[in-house]
Amino acid sequence: MFVFNLKFNKNIFFKSIITILCIICLCLVITSIIKIINEINIKNNNLINDDTPQHSDIAILTPENYTNILKSVHDNLNTYLGQKISFSGYVYRVPNLKKEEFVLARDMDIGNNQTVVVGFLCYLEHAEEYENYTWINITGEITKGNFNGEIPCIKITSIERINKPENDTVKLPDDSFVPTSVIY
Repeated sequence: MFVFNLKFNKNIFFKSIITILCIICLCLVITSIIKIINEINIKNNNLINDDTPQHSDIAILTPENYTNILKSVHDNLNTYLGQKISFSGYVYRVPNLKKEEFVLARDMDIGNNQTVVVGFLCYLEHAEEYENYTWINITGEITKGNFNGEIPCIKITSIERINKPENDTVKLPDDSFVPTSVIY
C-alpha cells in the first residue's frame, strides 16, 4: 500500500494566490494603458475612413455635419473668423457674384424628392477656371464676404478637382452641432 502524506501550509498557499492575483491585475493595467495610448494616438492623428486629408488645425466638413456647421457659421460668423476648413462640393454661380467668387455647394434634401442648393461663398483668384457643377475639394479660411449683406466667405488656399461622390446630398440641419470657437 502506498501512502502519501501531504502537509498543507496556509502561508505559502495564500502568498501564491496573492501573487497570481497581482500578476493578473498588472496584466489588466498594462493592457488598459496600451489601449488608452492607442486611442490617444488615433485622436491625435485624426484618423477617419474617407479620402479627405486630415490636419489637426483644419476642420473637415462631411455630408453628416455639413448643414449644421454651415448654419452655425452663418449664425455666428465672428466666432469662426480665421478658422481653417476643408470640404467638397460643386461650383455654383448665381447672378451678381464677382469673377473671383462662386458658391461651393451641396444639394440639401428637403423631402418629397426635392432639394435646394446650400453652400459657402468662396473666393479664389482665377475662379473662372472652374466651370459650374465642377466637383472640387477645397481648403481655406473663413473670412467675411458680402453678398446682399455680410456672410461667411471661404478664402481658398488649396483646391483640387474630384469626382462626384456617391453621397452628394446633405440633410437638413438638426442642431446637433454645438457652436464653439472652433468647428472641430
